[in-house]
Amino acid sequence: MTDIPIYFSDQYLYVLPEHHRFPIDKYILAKEQLVYQNIIQESQLVDPGLCSEEDILRVHTSDYWQAVKTLSLPPRMVRRIGLPNTETSVKRARNSVAGTIAAAESALEVGLGVNLAGGTHHAYADRGEGFSTLNDIAIASRRLLAKQLVERILIIDLDVHQGNGNAVIFQDDPAVFTFSMHGQDNYPLKKEQSDWDIALPTGTDDDAYLSVLEEALPKLFDRQQPKLVFYQSGVDVLATDRLGKLSLTKAGCRRRDELVFEACSNNQIPVVTTMGGGYSERMADIVDAHCNTIEAGLGIFLG
Repeated sequence: MTDIPIYFSDQYLYVLPEHHRFPIDKYILAKEQLVYQNIIQESQLVDPGLCSEEDILRVHTSDYWQAVKTLSLPPRMVRRIGLPNTETSVKRARNSVAGTIAAAESALEVGLGVNLAGGTHHAYADRGEGFSTLNDIAIASRRLLAKQLVERILIIDLDVHQGNGNAVIFQDDPAVFTFSMHGQDNYPLKKEQSDWDIALPTGTDDDAYLSVLEEALPKLFDRQQPKLVFYQSGVDVLATDRLGKLSLTKAGCRRRDELVFEACSNNQIPVVTTMGGGYSERMADIVDAHCNTIEAGLGIFLG
């Protein structure tokens, strides 16, 4: 057991309309299971509050942020995001960003930062989509760079969907390297150009997936020499996922997490983990996989 802070808040979750609850309920259940299994303790949970507008505007355009915060997003943009544009949802987005910022600062101190939310990698500077209103990893990265807390950042995005927002936001920024390993046949239909993309065929199983990742990770660390890693650890790579189209087992997904955390630990690079996607039919499968990620990180860095 460790005293590392685990960033989480449920105060903006329960009032969402029922048809928007599915992407949200998992955060509460994952927190409860982590505590129940004694992986973390209630005393470690920290509400990070709301991120500042200054931080948001390091990434997002003033026009987009103004529309978000005044609840005046056009209906077509709300549909692309898939979440309502309400006061509560905006606070939820800001709270999620604040969690990634706080987790990054924690990682720089103790090696590992954990946000039980985040990974909203589909948000562009001027629009949101795919359950992503604000791009937490991009905002946290820009804040760290602006404050000169790090000089090179590596984003390892292993969500089954390409990190398209990050790819575009950082396409001309040599301080941030974007790596996305994702399914080739799913959302987004139009892929952007990350610094390094690996598109996997539908049905990729544990052995094939882990072989590709094991080959890629040493190259990333050797070539980029990052000072901080953001790990987007979506569990929609599971075979049970309704949207993913890959075929990983829970054991394979956990081994994926271990490979990333081991690479960071062996290279003495702090890492921030964000939850990302997960849309299996059974909520238990989603929650188990997310909890496995946190348990793997804590075990490798602090075990």
